[in-house]
Amino acid sequence: MINLHWLYVLAGAVFAGFAIGTARDPTNRKRWGNAAFWLLLATSFWFGDLLGDVGNGVLVLALVAIAGLHLLGRGTRESTTPEEREQSSQRYGNKLFLPALIIPFTAFVGTLLFSYTPLKGLNLIDPKAVTLVLLGCGVIIAMAVSYAWLRPPALAGIDEGSRLADAIGWAMVLPQMLASLGVIFAAAGVGTTIGAIVGAIIPQGSIFLAVLLYALGMVAFTMIMGNAFAAFPVMAAAIGVPILIQADGGNPAVIGAVGMLAGFCGTLMTPMAANFNIVPAALLELKNQYGVIKVQVATAIPLLIANIAILYVAGFRL
Repeated sequence: MINLHWLYVLAGAVFAGFAIGTARDPTNRKRWGNAAFWLLLATSFWFGDLLGDVGNGVLVLALVAIAGLHLLGRGTRESTTPEEREQSSQRYGNKLFLPALIIPFTAFVGTLLFSYTPLKGLNLIDPKAVTLVLLGCGVIIAMAVSYAWLRPPALAGIDEGSRLADAIGWAMVLPQMLASLGVIFAAAGVGTTIGAIVGAIIPQGSIFLAVLLYALGMVAFTMIMGNAFAAFPVMAAAIGVPILIQADGGNPAVIGAVGMLAGFCGTLMTPMAANFNIVPAALLELKNQYGVIKVQVATAIPLLIANIAILYVAGFRL
């Protein structure tokens, strides 16, 4: 049976490919730091279960040390010239997007087939990991189609993948680490502690103040952890469930859904949400790495105000 273990093997192979590709780039003066960084990530995916908690902790500290000591860089090598890319664009046009569309198509259609057809009874894929496994299969299929159709050099996938990974740098793994941070906060009882403090501050029956603190707390923790999904367990345990739902009788669906939307307002305003705010700035080579955030603040604040109003009205008045 195919399970998440095989997906981890695939992910490790991708990062190992990045390590090989960046080591082959003579224009990158820090290529060995990059290669070590991506190889450590590959090791984590391949042998994480065998390393144990201490081994994985040391591995993470090594990743932080490489990034913190500025041992990561990017080269100037390009696999094609601007003229070649222009010719390819004119030749294929929007059809170049077809391989990318194969990935979500495989995941979506494959999940339906393995969930609602006789394929479900064959036990080919772990039912708990169907979508993720098929997402990985979609990547493999898209890569095979691209090679068969475009016929690039044999190492084009490795070289282009490593070039993109080096351009993004350490920010590529920040979402994974921030998600882990959210689990640690929840396990440490941070939500319970905050709930006790807030319960002592908020006057009995002050629904609007509780809603306000809930929404602002979602924003604050999202900005700290860079991920509203990581902030939600903390604030739900602190205010959402015990105060807004159980004590004040709020609508659970509204409290949960709109609370997440309030957290997403924090996503727009924090560099910790690197995959949304820092990675685009790096790929677009903006002069100000916080340029995306500065533009989004004007949208985030009105959205937050609207979400607070929706929480109060739809959660308690409708």
